[in-house]
Amino acid sequence: MTALAEILIAFLIVLGGAFALIGSWGLARLPSLMTRLHGPTKATTLGVGSCLIASMIWFPTHGGTFSAHELLITLFLFITAPVAANMVAKAHLHRQGWRVDPNPADDIPEGLPGTGGPSGWATFWEPHEERAARDRDTDERD
Repeated sequence: MTALAEILIAFLIVLGGAFALIGSWGLARLPSLMTRLHGPTKATTLGVGSCLIASMIWFPTHGGTFSAHELLITLFLFITAPVAANMVAKAHLHRQGWRVDPNPADDIPEGLPGTGGPSGWATFWEPHEERAARDRDTDERD
């Protein structure tokens, strides 16, 4: 049982390290903020979760008692990382004035794609006429 547990623990730690490395590399190397969000929210979250699960297996197999701390940290990490990424993406959209960073690697044009409906995107949407009037007022004041 101990040899099998040690193999599983070693596998989870190596897997977690690989995910964390790939996620960190993606955070540093991807071209725009919207694509950079994938590194920390997907790969790095899986990497840290894998290392925490390895820790959760190691303590009971080596004479310690079971502790739910690692499990709770993993669950909270998996719950909060996507929410935080969504908030960062929305803040970026509002800060950029609906201008999305173009991604030259994927031929993504500047701006948001159409939704196919009359309501637009579901975050602070305003009709085109109101936005044009607001932009015109801002330009006149500057």
